[in-house]
Amino acid sequence: HLRGFRNSNTDSRRHHARVVSGIQNGKRLSNWLINHFYTQFGFSMVLMLVIFLGLQAGAAYCTLMERKVSAWVQDRIGPNRAGPWGLLQPLADGVKFFFKEENLPGGADRWIFILAPMIFFGSACVAFGVIPWGGVYQPRPDVSIRVQVASVDIGLLYILAISSITVYGVILGGWASNNKYSFFGAIRAASQMLSYEIPLGLAVLIIVLTSGQLRLETIVEQQTGYWLGIIPKWNVFLHPVTFVVLFTTILAECNRAPFDLAECEQELVVGYHTEYSSMKLAMFLLGEYVHLITASAFLVVLFWGGWHLGGLSTVQTSLLGVLLQMLIMAGKIAICIFVAMWIRWTLPRFRFDQLLRLCWKGLIPLMIVELILTCVWVYWGVERSGWIGLGELVALGIIGLFLWLRPRMITGRQEHLRPIALSGSPASTTVKT
Repeated sequence: HLRGFRNSNTDSRRHHARVVSGIQNGKRLSNWLINHFYTQFGFSMVLMLVIFLGLQAGAAYCTLMERKVSAWVQDRIGPNRAGPWGLLQPLADGVKFFFKEENLPGGADRWIFILAPMIFFGSACVAFGVIPWGGVYQPRPDVSIRVQVASVDIGLLYILAISSITVYGVILGGWASNNKYSFFGAIRAASQMLSYEIPLGLAVLIIVLTSGQLRLETIVEQQTGYWLGIIPKWNVFLHPVTFVVLFTTILAECNRAPFDLAECEQELVVGYHTEYSSMKLAMFLLGEYVHLITASAFLVVLFWGGWHLGGLSTVQTSLLGVLLQMLIMAGKIAICIFVAMWIRWTLPRFRFDQLLRLCWKGLIPLMIVELILTCVWVYWGVERSGWIGLGELVALGIIGLFLWLRPRMITGRQEHLRPIALSGSPASTTVKT
């Protein structure tokens, strides 16, 4: 009995020692994690994981938002069967895509066919790495952490370079499918994206000239002041014409209606991804929404002050302040996405010749004039004066009034056809092509 008592007592001491050792190891691990979290590298790693998971969830629920917005525009109810208020509909769609049959067309280039949706989806996700989600987090006086994954000197150029890679996924997917409809959709997407990158680049160049920076976080910090104490110094009030043009080019870059000619179902079935199915098709569809989220974040950073709202300071000493900045940023992105969806279900689709005419004869000349004027403002040192924004608002109103009052023109007719008389006018009144 004594021997058994000693053995049990020894076992209990060993168990107690193991428990104490485990607690000590847990404390060491927690201290190590906390110490590394309060560094730029550790914070960036955590933020990268949060953003990546948020992008996947955001892209999935953008499909539900799209269907709800379309139902609101068309006076319908929308999805409401899967879960409360239809909130589980994206999960049901994901399960459906997962169990769809995979399809590889005959004569298709197998590896390029598989690689194309990965390029399309991956390039849209990688571009989010330099978006600033907040200002500076200072948990301690001697520690300053940027609330973004990577703070690079050429963050603006990085986003432009990465976002332009998405066109390769579209072209390769259409070409590798061995389908004429897919190939026509890919050619349309290539010409559309390359054309609209010119006014997009000019609009971004205007912001670069105004701010004198390529760092996105610095561009946001320059928009944290106020004119007259009430008007935020956001670039949207300084360059409203540039904002309208950039938003238009983003819709065209993301293949959003009324510029979705690459997926025109009346002419091309569904365009460049006609032959895709199952998860490869899901990567194309989700990649479009990820691209829209990234483009909206880029637009918010350049024109809507990023995380700035009210009297929120750049430097935050608590995680609560950082979360508030991130929520403000996410709210502005959600508003941009809603407007893009609203436009999709409101305006009819352009013809392809109208699409390119708007770019080459409308947006590019307008941005060249705007760029020249911005160079003059920079030379005079008044590039951030509020009077410039007021002048642009007046110019935007004059342009809108001109477009509203000018006679409607019928475009796209052949030159050898006789002119068409306008409806309700004398027969002698004609429209010239």
